[in-house]
Amino acid sequence: MSRIFTMPVASVYPLYVAKLERKGRTREELDEVIAWLTGFDDAEIAQHLESEATFEEFFAAARLNPAVSQITGVVCGVRVEDVEDPLMQRIRYLDKLVDELARGKAMEKVLRS
Repeated sequence: MSRIFTMPVASVYPLYVAKLERKGRTREELDEVIAWLTGFDDAEIAQHLESEATFEEFFAAARLNPAVSQITGVVCGVRVEDVEDPLMQRIRYLDKLVDELARGKAMEKVLRS
């Protein structure tokens, strides 16, 4: 099992925020992307962060967006659509969405609308 699975989402979340803020994006945009991917509302996102939920627990509770199959491309040298482990693929989906936001992609494009 990958170490990331048991890592609290709250330990990675500030890194996502910092990366996006350096690129002129906001925490609200990050939360919008997380909500789109997971089906969580702001209160649920906050609860998962406060409870130190692991990535495993976070994605076990998620109601994945049916459009996740439209998330394609490379994260850390790996094509997200080719990741075999379902949990790792969900984590990579999140990484990919954060990367797209950081690169200045329009929110409608990031959210596949």
